[in-house]
Amino acid sequence: MARIKAKTAQEILMEDFQTLVSDTERLLEHTASLAGDQADELREQIRDSLLRARETLKLTEDALQERGKAAVAATEDYVQANPWQSVGIAAGVGFLIGLLATRR
Repeated sequence: MARIKAKTAQEILMEDFQTLVSDTERLLEHTASLAGDQADELREQIRDSLLRARETLKLTEDALQERGKAAVAATEDYVQANPWQSVGIAAGVGFLIGLLATRR
């Protein structure tokens, strides 16, 4: 359950970060009409920040994918090593979901 919440929180964080990057890109496009040295400097700083943000986003995405693959591999190893326990756990979870679904 904690892993599900953590994954959901990570997904929300990634979506928020992607929204921030796209909003900043739109801001950069809107400031293109501004003139002057300060506006050029501001645009350059925004571009640099966007590049760093994209790199960070890509690294985070890659790390999340690696952790996801490791979790899948660990789960597969556990199921192969303990098939009957896995069947019992799956049956128990299915039973609980069935109980919760009939309550509504």
